[in-house]
Amino acid sequence: MPRDLKKLISEMTLEEKAGLCSGLNFWRTKPIERLGIPSIMMTDGPHGLRKQQEDDGDHLVIGDSVPATCFPSGAGLAASWNRELVEKVGEALGRECRAHGVSILLGPAMNIKRSPLCGRNFEYFSEDPYLTAKMAASHIRGVQSQGVGTAAKHYAMNNQEHRRMNVDAIVDERTQREIYLAGFEGAVRQAQPWAVMAAYNKVNGTYATENKTLLTDILREEWGFEGFVVSDWGAVNDRVAGLAAGLDLEMPGNGGYRDKKIVEAVKSGLLPEELLDRAVERILNIVFKAADAQQVNVSFDPDEHHRLARFVAAECMVLLKNEDGILPLKKHGRIAVIGEMAKKPRYQGGGSSHVVPTKLDIPFDEMEAIVQGGAELVYAQGYELDKDEPNEVMVEEAVRAVESADVAVIFAGLPDRYESEGYDRKHMRLPDNHNRLIEAVAAVQPNVVVVLSNGSPVEMPWIGQVKGVLEAYLGGQAAGGAIADLLFGESNPSGKLAETFPKSLRHNPSYLNFPGESDRVEYREGLFVGYRHYEARGIEPLFAFGHGLSYTTFEYTEISLDKREMTDRETLRVCVKVKNTGNRAGKEVVQLYVRDTASSVTRPEKELKGFQKVSLEPGEEKTVEFALDKRAFAYYNTDLRNWHVETGEFEILAGGSSDRIALKAVVHVTSTEAVKKTFTPNSTLGDLLADPAGAQVIQAMIQRMNSGWPVIDEETQMMMNAVMLDMPLRSLVAFSGGAFTEEIMNGILRQLNGNVS
Repeated sequence: MPRDLKKLISEMTLEEKAGLCSGLNFWRTKPIERLGIPSIMMTDGPHGLRKQQEDDGDHLVIGDSVPATCFPSGAGLAASWNRELVEKVGEALGRECRAHGVSILLGPAMNIKRSPLCGRNFEYFSEDPYLTAKMAASHIRGVQSQGVGTAAKHYAMNNQEHRRMNVDAIVDERTQREIYLAGFEGAVRQAQPWAVMAAYNKVNGTYATENKTLLTDILREEWGFEGFVVSDWGAVNDRVAGLAAGLDLEMPGNGGYRDKKIVEAVKSGLLPEELLDRAVERILNIVFKAADAQQVNVSFDPDEHHRLARFVAAECMVLLKNEDGILPLKKHGRIAVIGEMAKKPRYQGGGSSHVVPTKLDIPFDEMEAIVQGGAELVYAQGYELDKDEPNEVMVEEAVRAVESADVAVIFAGLPDRYESEGYDRKHMRLPDNHNRLIEAVAAVQPNVVVVLSNGSPVEMPWIGQVKGVLEAYLGGQAAGGAIADLLFGESNPSGKLAETFPKSLRHNPSYLNFPGESDRVEYREGLFVGYRHYEARGIEPLFAFGHGLSYTTFEYTEISLDKREMTDRETLRVCVKVKNTGNRAGKEVVQLYVRDTASSVTRPEKELKGFQKVSLEPGEEKTVEFALDKRAFAYYNTDLRNWHVETGEFEILAGGSSDRIALKAVVHVTSTEAVKKTFTPNSTLGDLLADPAGAQVIQAMIQRMNSGWPVIDEETQMMMNAVMLDMPLRSLVAFSGGAFTEEIMNGILRQLNGNVS
């Protein structure tokens, strides 16, 4: 219902306004009963509801929450490359929130995967900002369609757990804009989350909770964010500075002592009261929107949501390798199922996103349910989950089990203690006992399939010894059923990697600069995160960004553009035809990349700018259409403080992964925005020659000067020309012998900089 919030705020005392800007307790906002202002509840997410009992004072007890559907974590959801599916997950999450009286779900988590070692990577979507933005926007739209808000997190540059509450992320402006902020920008512009959560860390010397550039200048004024900014829990350093910068709500409650600081700052004139009023209005706008939605009771069917979770999980898992068509498995013969994770699955990560599931599928049980006695399943534990050291007795037992089997399916991965909020991984290896088991089994059994349960990339020293690898990620409570469906062909794999799997940690671009020293981490790799790095350096990864196999095959048959020349104000329509050339139905993710063929600035080899998941029957061909606007061709120009397209040719590349480009087309884009350069005495001749107006002036001047110089041989002339290109104008004054004076130089600079008519 409509309310006059400004009138309501005018009726509040200064103390009430300050108090509204912090939590009532760990999860709730403050009510003001005399004015009819309700309290709303927020809880952890993002892939499932973690609502704790409100009378429980220990909010760090991860397992103490109401049962809720545990969907695949962010790493898995992104591997679906399916916007519609992620939106359906969001809708289900929203319904569960409403049913439990929760008004804001804390998520999605959408920080970029700078390093595979980040302990929270299982929650994050991708190394690519475009894919991150699309997945996050779908998640947000789904949740908020149910009258429940989201809090996009963690804004921004929260790319590690090591010293995350104090670390200072040193990131240049262009890298921020193109890599680390672009995902948030896309999510805000496309889906308008009700809240954005400010991160713990500093960014270039200023805490994210006090960073006016991030919270106000960019988030609100540039991107048009309309909701409120909430702190990560316990992230506030200076409450008054935070409020002034754009931090509206502090969570959890502070016992009133920081509220008093706001009151004192307003009374002393340090903080304008209109800034406080603005924050209160933003909070109230969401509080009333949420409270109105909660007036209608909503329920959900746990079994229906579990079935959805199973379908989603199957679409998120990635078939990495399938040599000799070892998968899908036959439903007869003898199948050795090896590894404790087959009976004690790892299906989610640790920390604030930990969900108590409504039910849990066990992989071994689900495999037995599918074969229905048609195949004999033999189990061996293989290793101890709570230890890293190989147990040779268990290894020998596993070897005996597989010797007489037709195929061995090994369940391996990262135990809970390897990945969690609060700390980063130290290496990319599986536990030693998992690697030892795989190698021992593969030595006696030629038909080995490895099923991996992990939240981020792992090294695979045994990759050449096994025929099949299924990356199950952390697939949620129904992961066991989804794994069984994929292994036996009940579902056709369609997931694609949303991150690069390097062969070695040393190949990762942040290897020498992660997690930094003391409280400082420098993002020295700049733009070259993930596939951008591997392609620029010519390093072959273990599995490329976008990689994923199917039980059918696809052929890219045609790419067409609706124009071959355009300006940066136009939109390019791209059509890609793809055909299912196999004998069963399947889904392919058509990926579209853009490459600037010649740029004056450093740019990646190519960048993802479009994708679409398409379902195809055997022999069926479909046309997938994309629209590319200015941002698809632009880089962030730090002089313009805006996105800029350089005039020139761009390649439009289509394929099934970043390393399997099947089709290419070229478009010429003309920039409609001239970059006005300012020339100084330190500008070089090369700088001036690169500018059309500068080139006209300088070429005429050089021609006059050369006419008075002695004739020299061609080799010397080439050397002189090269030297002169890098020579600043001020040096030319000294070398010209009076032919080029300071007066001439200053006159040229005035002319080029537009100071004279």
